[in-house]
Amino acid sequence: MDGPALPPTGTCELTTIGRRSGRARRIELWYVVVDGTIVLTGTPGARHWLANLRTHPRAVLHLLEPAGDLDVVAQEVTDPATRRRIAKQARRIQPWYAAQPYSVDDWVSGSPMVTLTPSGSSLPAPR
Repeated sequence: MDGPALPPTGTCELTTIGRRSGRARRIELWYVVVDGTIVLTGTPGARHWLANLRTHPRAVLHLLEPAGDLDVVAQEVTDPATRRRIAKQARRIQPWYAAQPYSVDDWVSGSPMVTLTPSGSSLPAPR
């Protein structure tokens, strides 16, 4: 994707393939850009979108600003030190995360967290 830079945080939509149904599933999520990589995370708890990505890591990221679709491959972040670094940065970048009633330790131990790598397209440069 060429054009305007990707903001450091914002909302997006993600289309995954259902792990059991095989059907496309689309959901709105927050993203943050950490060290030049798009990261999807959320408050602690189970998420269907994460379960879908574990089975079918290829997905489509639908960006709202700049507008466009991007084929991506998701990789779950499992390393505790990396999860902690991302959680701290996400809370700094996106005030909504910091306003939630969870500690960084809660985020590290129980939040869904994936990085998205473009497949076949170039990612807009972060601001």
